[in-house]
Amino acid sequence: MNPATDNDPPAGSATPSDLHGPLAFQLVLLRRMADHQPGLVEDALRTLGVSRADLRAANRRWQARMHAPRAPGGLQPYRALLGAPETVHARRLGDLTCEALTWPVPLWPDLRFEILTAARGVVWNAWLVRTPGATAPTLRTTADLTPWSCTVDEVARAFPPARPMEGSAPTRWALACTVPDPDVDAAPHTLVTEFTWGLFQRVVD
Repeated sequence: MNPATDNDPPAGSATPSDLHGPLAFQLVLLRRMADHQPGLVEDALRTLGVSRADLRAANRRWQARMHAPRAPGGLQPYRALLGAPETVHARRLGDLTCEALTWPVPLWPDLRFEILTAARGVVWNAWLVRTPGATAPTLRTTADLTPWSCTVDEVARAFPPARPMEGSAPTRWALACTVPDPDVDAAPHTLVTEFTWGLFQRVVD
């Protein structure tokens, strides 16, 4: 990490002062996606009216906030950027009752950023999900798997059995899926799909 300068925000700041929180958080999402889809990220930066320097700065502040000594954990870093959640409701996952909080993400109006918290506000999961009532993509073959088109849950439902795999970073997921071949006479085959913040990025050969 670069040393602080007189123009830098305080070490605990999550974002440069000229970027409002929700915009800065979208840049945090995009920073990880740039590893797999740099072209789409460049398009998104133009849509948002920001530069790659803004993206790097926002991510640097986020990482500093998350890893600073005695930094507040749980939901606090997310709330600091995103504000009050759009929705809050209880969700049952097996024997565990979680609280699900969601926020809108302007870059993807049909998606929401969702955080699941367990006891004492511990963040159990944080990713992008389809907005309730929004139309999900039709997924039948590998040709339908286009970057940023679908979420982890949607791919898992479309291509069972889907086996979760360890991602290459904390914000990444992978699924081994059984996908039909476009040739109807061919047998289904297994492939690995990769996601960043819950959004599909690529198929691994």
